[in-house]
Amino acid sequence: MIILTTSATAQSLSVIPRNYLGTFTMAIRDDSTNVTVDYQITSAITSGNYLNFNTIFAPVLVENHFYDIELFTDSNKTDSIYKDRIFCTDQNIDQSNNDYYNLNNGQFTKYNGYDNTYIVI
Repeated sequence: MIILTTSATAQSLSVIPRNYLGTFTMAIRDDSTNVTVDYQITSAITSGNYLNFNTIFAPVLVENHFYDIELFTDSNKTDSIYKDRIFCTDQNIDQSNNDYYNLNNGQFTKYNGYDNTYIVI
């Protein structure tokens, strides 16, 4: 799964497709609204086993929405070279620092006013 933000600036993606192309069509479908937006990618770069490219999502991705991404060799969308899922969030997610997605982020606060280290009988 790919994690993206609601940023209006270019976001970078790194994928491992079936074919490594410099130019292809990317289709993004919002699972909530079932609206598909096509993007023409013209400056993809192969680096090792990855195909790296940047794109600006317009309209901007919506927070907490899932999207389906599919890459095609041409604009007719006949030959698919990659499929995946996208989740959009503005939370900081870095698994190497144990920063994971928090479903209730900002909704609940932890109260730490009691010392519950002993039992009263």
